[in-house]
Amino acid sequence: MIKGFDQETQPLNDYEMGVLLPLLVRGLRTKIGRENAVTNKHIVNTLKGSYKLNDARVRKIINHIRTNDLIPGLIATSEGYFIAQSEAELLEYEESLKGREDAIRAVRLSIARQRRILYEQKREEKQSSLFNK
Repeated sequence: MIKGFDQETQPLNDYEMGVLLPLLVRGLRTKIGRENAVTNKHIVNTLKGSYKLNDARVRKIINHIRTNDLIPGLIATSEGYFIAQSEAELLEYEESLKGREDAIRAVRLSIARQRRILYEQKREEKQSSLFNK
């Protein structure tokens, strides 16, 4: 789970694994090519009357589908989720993910640096004040 997003990132429960996962896999397998993309919002709105789900849990289920190779080539763009039709399309998506991964890493490293600057300095000041009394 991701701290601060406990509800959204908890492991898939039995209902999601047994009911929603097979349903999404069946539906997404038909979304071959960008022109057949389906958005998260469309998935939720279409299924909401009959099934219990929300956009965060759809993303979690899709993450499970991808990380377990249940639908090879399943990618997402601003147009929605679809199965890539070429290696170039997959490579472009992979590069996009790498860019996002690098950006998140850069922010994490800067926060760690800022924490050291802000709080290690205070600890050092506290320690030196112990000996200056």
